[in-house]
Amino acid sequence: MTESPEFPALLHLLDERSAAFRSAVAAAPGLDAPVPSCPGWTLFDLVRHLGTGQRWWAAIVAAGPAEAPPAKDAAEPPRELEALLSWYAESNELLLRTLREAGPDRACWTWWSAGVSPANAWGVARRRVHEVLVHTYDAQLAAGAVQPMPADVAIDGVAEFLDTCNSTPAAWPHEAATIHYHATEGRSWLLTLDDTGAWPAPLTDDAAPASASATGTAEQLLLFVWGRLTLSDLKTEGDQRVFEQLIAWEPEE
Repeated sequence: MTESPEFPALLHLLDERSAAFRSAVAAAPGLDAPVPSCPGWTLFDLVRHLGTGQRWWAAIVAAGPAEAPPAKDAAEPPRELEALLSWYAESNELLLRTLREAGPDRACWTWWSAGVSPANAWGVARRRVHEVLVHTYDAQLAAGAVQPMPADVAIDGVAEFLDTCNSTPAAWPHEAATIHYHATEGRSWLLTLDDTGAWPAPLTDDAAPASASATGTAEQLLLFVWGRLTLSDLKTEGDQRVFEQLIAWEPEE
């Protein structure tokens, strides 16, 4: 697992990025505006998804260690803009309050428990920061006014995605490979893919040569791994099929 902000900093970022999300929604032409980066979704769908997610993860953290998560709240949020924004703000505050009360080390159910990202409140806080970060981009895209991401947050976003979504003991079903990701801000990561699974780490000078590599700003790399950009938006070297195999891979543990 790579270095990441401390728990209080993550809570601050969660609050800050959620405020940016609400601002983007408020600036859009309407809740029925399409979200180009989430095909088939309107802006209302995006707010509902993110707000329901904040409430669900609050319930997960509050429940503590569990074999399965609690059911998601099936209640529909309001469809009027101001009421919807208030509902989302309440959803986010519920998660923040629950995280503060739990503390960073509270164990809980997570879908990533087999990987290197910890199954605790700290891991949840980090995941939700980047969920909100990327969905703020989605909302800004729908509003036609995309703003640059804070570089340090985007850097941790790349690391978090690798730690959480590209970390598994499930055997890689293809020829063993290594991927290098290079952020132009000066950070790089290694992803090893072999019969022991997928394992991310900071890139060091003695790392194995890359089967394939991708270079871009941290924001570009983050949007790529989240499926918002394609390889053509990055500078790549090596066997691009490795990226295609990774994107298509759905490991069973």
